[in-house]
Amino acid sequence: MKKLLSKIAIVLVAGVALMACSSTQSLQEYYVDSAENPNFISLDVPTSILNLEKADLTEGQRKALSSLRKMNLLAFKKTAQNAAEYKVEKAKVNAILKNDEFVELMKLNSSYGKGVIKYLGDEDAIDEVIIYGSSNDKGFALVRVLGDDMNPAHLVQLIQALQQSDYNGEGLGEIGKFLKG
Repeated sequence: MKKLLSKIAIVLVAGVALMACSSTQSLQEYYVDSAENPNFISLDVPTSILNLEKADLTEGQRKALSSLRKMNLLAFKKTAQNAAEYKVEKAKVNAILKNDEFVELMKLNSSYGKGVIKYLGDEDAIDEVIIYGSSNDKGFALVRVLGDDMNPAHLVQLIQALQQSDYNGEGLGEIGKFLKG
């Protein structure tokens, strides 16, 4: 009887320990797991693709650019055949982004769909910016902007620099077509 009780106690402790561990997938794991799925388009983009080396940048814009390392793009293109999987994948992303470690910067709402911009890190030293947008007609896109100690004010300056650049989406291939329409 004592052996049975000790085995039950061990199983209960192990069960509680497993439940205490987070079962929520990380954003990085989600990217890796989705890369092989044919419904997804994924791309790792170095910051050099933005063609900002020749642009007339201010000191703040140059500082923002130097804080960027790369961008990871992941898009799910919705079709009539994968509508059920779209709902499942969208729910997975929403569950990941509800994690308290992501700080919401702003919500987006346009005629194209809804979205959110979140970040990881401190307010004045952001390590990752996440841009997520979805449309029930077209699908969703998830962009991770990875950097070192990015400053929100500098990021705004970088967006201004991108507007001044001659970058038209070259090098993005299929995901560029998806994001355009």
